Amino acid sequence: QLQLLESGGGLVQPGGSLRLSCAASGFILDYYAVGWFRQASGKEREGVSCISRSGYMNHYGDSVKGRFTISRDNVKNTVYLQLNSLKPEDTAIYYCAAIRKVSNVCDLSISFYGIWGQGTQVSVSS
Repeated sequence: QLQLLESGGGLVQPGGSLRLSCAASGFILDYYAVGWFRQASGKEREGVSCISRSGYMNHYGDSVKGRFTISRDNVKNTVYLQLNSLKPEDTAIYYCAAIRKVSNVCDLSISFYGIWGQGTQVSVSS
């Protein structure tokens, strides 16, 4: 069974940091592009960041550029999202998603991905 498990969410004060993890189970993440998405209460799910299978290509949403960093450790079968300088508007459920790709690409669109995790809550509040 192909599964993604997110972890690392929590409650943090504005300006704080978190590191989210996305661990793959049942498949080798080396062959997959991975994206991070978030959905705030009452809003649509949006793309936050993505990374290609080799890590050569990555993209960020405009609202997180310069604050979030995506990386991957294929030995650990895990993709990470480092969240720095957090703001209250970053509060959301964060999801990771994966799609098997031959080419070294990734995308911030929801329809690009086929495997989704259950999400981890990030709350930014003083």
